[in-house]
Amino acid sequence: MPAKNNVASTKISVILTGATGMVGEGVLHECLQHADVERVLIINRKPSGVTHPKITEIVQADLFDLSLVESQLEGYNACFFCLGVSSVGMSEAEYSRITYDLTMYIAGLLSKLNPEMVFCYVTAGGTDRTEQGRSMWARVKGKTENHLLQLPFKSAYMFRPGYIHPTKGLKNAHRFYGAFTWLYPVLRGLIPRHVITLSELGRAMIHIVSRGYETSILESRDMAKVAQK
Repeated sequence: MPAKNNVASTKISVILTGATGMVGEGVLHECLQHADVERVLIINRKPSGVTHPKITEIVQADLFDLSLVESQLEGYNACFFCLGVSSVGMSEAEYSRITYDLTMYIAGLLSKLNPEMVFCYVTAGGTDRTEQGRSMWARVKGKTENHLLQLPFKSAYMFRPGYIHPTKGLKNAHRFYGAFTWLYPVLRGLIPRHVITLSELGRAMIHIVSRGYETSILESRDMAKVAQK
């Protein structure tokens, strides 16, 4: 359930997944610059290549078994879950294995270890929470959202970006996004509900940990609002 409070700021200890992808890299970049973020634990299958005094990194090939590092996952009050894959070329079973099974395994473990944690999940615009639609990826994302919101976190928020404008200077921007960079001002003006900058997305996650939001589902316009607080 969403939570809303009037705390001006909270010192944030973050567990972050997906740091080697575009969104995770951008969210990590914002965490390292933000004064409220004290430390970041990155969980990756391969090294992120980023070093910083705030960062601790766990590199583990099999993310479906974190039993040996459980003790290192305690004492955090936020998770920014940015790990994800494209459904292109994947069967529903294959896509579900990463999008649903892995997400729920890690989230379930963190909810037990850190019941005061705020969980932020990067999903996608067009997600189908009825789980009945024709689009395979949207059904799987919807199932994941529904079940994440049932876990006993302090609060959980589903971030549904549409077009994400890359952060200049970062290395993991998808070619698709880079190709449309020149269109960003036009898209922002015409369809603001579906357009967000990667910087805004990251700041929105950080701000929502201490300040909450009135709904658990955030579209791009909501993210922009939270980012500016």
